[in-house]
Amino acid sequence: MNILVVYSSRTGNTKRVAQSIADVLGVKAVDVKTNPDYTAFDLIVAGYWVDRGGPNHEMKSYLQGITHKKVALFSTLGADPLSEHGKNSVAAGIDSLGDDSTCVGTFICRGKVDPLLVEQMKGRFPVGHPHAYTPEWLARIDAAAAHPTEEDLESARLFAEQLKVTYH
Repeated sequence: MNILVVYSSRTGNTKRVAQSIADVLGVKAVDVKTNPDYTAFDLIVAGYWVDRGGPNHEMKSYLQGITHKKVALFSTLGADPLSEHGKNSVAAGIDSLGDDSTCVGTFICRGKVDPLLVEQMKGRFPVGHPHAYTPEWLARIDAAAAHPTEEDLESARLFAEQLKVTYH
């Protein structure tokens, strides 16, 4: 089975996860910026950093163009992956798939937030907004700073192992 691992990464989080997955699958991870041709592949494993509750713009555009394929998705985000935001971010990735493509698996883990983005967000959102500059928001940013951890990467490798067993 031919497998493509494609990713979009802003801070290197998603790239690290992509490389862990690709190593298990015995393929090379490819940056979405190269716009790889997916048509010759049986399975596309696509990874994105979460932006505004879904795939970042480059990956969303790429996913929308994938038609008639099996796609596994992985993503990184600064929030708790088990939170409602995390679940909605995965659903948004699935919803981004092109015509007749099927999501065959998902993986999500925390990743550090780009410090430039943190600076841009300071004071931008009103009190009560999930991204408002509060002690709780800062605690979430600090908690995400150590991710992806080796445990996160091991979970990504286990995700890849399951794909390998199912689709090889």
